[in-house]
Amino acid sequence: MKPSASTLPPPPIEAVLFDLDDTLWAIEPVLVRAEGLLYDWLRQHAPAVAAAHTVASLRERRMALMQTDPIYRIDLWKLRHTALTEVFREHDVDLTLVDPAMALFSEARSTVALFDDVEPALLRLKDKLTLGSVSNGFADLERIGLAGHFGVSIAAHRFGRAKPDPTIFHAACEALQVAPGATVYVGDDPLLDVQGAQQAGLRAVWMNRFARTLPDGISPDAICRDLHELHDWLAAQA
Repeated sequence: MKPSASTLPPPPIEAVLFDLDDTLWAIEPVLVRAEGLLYDWLRQHAPAVAAAHTVASLRERRMALMQTDPIYRIDLWKLRHTALTEVFREHDVDLTLVDPAMALFSEARSTVALFDDVEPALLRLKDKLTLGSVSNGFADLERIGLAGHFGVSIAAHRFGRAKPDPTIFHAACEALQVAPGATVYVGDDPLLDVQGAQQAGLRAVWMNRFARTLPDGISPDAICRDLHELHDWLAAQA
């Protein structure tokens, strides 16, 4: 008797796709530093804005702006650029200063401290599997020094769709020429990363570096605390 599709074993894992923020580095200290450097820059180059706003109030403006157009949930670079443009215009600041402000922020946004396990584990994994990344953020992997590890890196703001949309996962699989069912996605967000990847037909590993609680109804294929545990889990699937 031929086994039914539901009883067939899953295909061998051929590729691993990674989220970036809070999966390969901690994002909160990066954003705190980047927003602090930007605010210092505003004090010097746009003092009227710095006098009227704090880092927190500028963040509140971005969050409010995000609710006005779905594109701002996909393109976080555009969100920040538009918010700065609006506040510069309100305070009669030269709008040509928006781009250098964003350049400073973007550089700081890509100055990260990788978790200690990341580079050694990626080197071990890339010998056996094809690797890639899919992110809703806009970190520069070339600047960070990780681009060479990945066969594809898709950022939502360039792709035009964001996780958990299945098309962004499928685009990465297509670029690597690997079926979704033979691909594992690794990320820290239970909804965007775990549920999103699974609904796109991938297997999903929840990277729980911070001892968080998994929401009800989310069932990752595995839970790992670092990439060494991920390596061991992947090896056990072979």
